[in-house]
Amino acid sequence: MSFADKITMLMSRPGGDNVQKDDVPWWMRYAGRVLGTVGSFIAIFAGIINCMGLFTLNVSCLIAGIWQMLAGFIVIVCEAPCCCFFIDYVQVLSDKMETRPYWNKAAFYVGLALPPFFLCFLSLSTWFGSGIIFATGVVYGMMALGRKGSRDDMAAMAAAGSPTGAPLPTSDHNVTLMEDPDVWRPN
Repeated sequence: MSFADKITMLMSRPGGDNVQKDDVPWWMRYAGRVLGTVGSFIAIFAGIINCMGLFTLNVSCLIAGIWQMLAGFIVIVCEAPCCCFFIDYVQVLSDKMETRPYWNKAAFYVGLALPPFFLCFLSLSTWFGSGIIFATGVVYGMMALGRKGSRDDMAAMAAAGSPTGAPLPTSDHNVTLMEDPDVWRPN
């Protein structure tokens, strides 16, 4: 077993398979993919602008720009390998990233996006470039959380969360959780 396989095995969720959940809406999957692809191009362009910090002798913005361009390239390799078909093993890396759980992608993209903020915080190109990669990580994080529960599930959880542990008394099944039962309503 190679070292990379050992790392992959350690990073996998215990007791869970690495197949993506089918309960994620199709539009959210496409939103993550499109945001990652477009955001990586913007991050590369914004990284070039940050590298102009060399002319003003701002070394931290230069390093932030280089990091941003590298992060944009990594995200585009993971999200749209067709843009980098001329580089060997890009498809292998993209396939490996596709088998990862959504929370791994979210943590990876957020981790890639944060260092330029610490290096060159006041630059607008840092906010746009790394901010979109960060937003991609947030979208994948929301995909990892899954769908919101149904109304019945939430009511059952609220009843189970009562201080006494007893179910909450309900007399009207048409009352939502936000309505006040003390307010009079005409029928």
